[in-house]
Amino acid sequence: MKKYIIVIGAFFVLATVAITLSGCASPSSANKEGQKQPQEQPQKQTKTESPNPTAEAAAETTTTTVKAYFSNTSLDPNKEFTCNGVFAVERNIPKTTSVGLAAIQELLKGPTDAEKAKGYTTNINTGVKVQKLTIQNSVAKVDFNAQLEYQVGGSCRITAIIAQIRQTLKQFPTIKSVIISIDGRTEDILQP
Repeated sequence: MKKYIIVIGAFFVLATVAITLSGCASPSSANKEGQKQPQEQPQKQTKTESPNPTAEAAAETTTTTVKAYFSNTSLDPNKEFTCNGVFAVERNIPKTTSVGLAAIQELLKGPTDAEKAKGYTTNINTGVKVQKLTIQNSVAKVDFNAQLEYQVGGSCRITAIIAQIRQTLKQFPTIKSVIISIDGRTEDILQP
């Protein structure tokens, strides 16, 4: 009796292995003649999406364009340095609610190499920092550190510095006038 159970058990194991190795055809995978059909491989889903204008608009609104104003003798109608003659360059910056401050910071960076090649120059010293900018009743009050007037001489250069700052801020329709201060002082600053 033990031999009979062992033989039946061995037969059962061999049958299971044979079925497993043959792929175990199911009724749905066999054709009418009983032949095994190849199993379908799951297909890779390729999704073709139509352009989404909302997504494109969101990508476009992650940056904003501001202008910084610099001197440029090649753009000056007289082809010479005009003290208050300043000209805009556009800069794309990350979107911000403080666009006035961002524009001034772009101005303080000075012209890029490409802009310099086109004749743009700045009259503002390197190392100048904005300490505070407020806008109230269409008046922008911008306070700089003392580096703004460090070793600055000549009325023409002073006029050019003021023009660069004022025009950079007045590009925004909410700003009608600009008050410049250094370390909180508005009197006797930027004197020739």
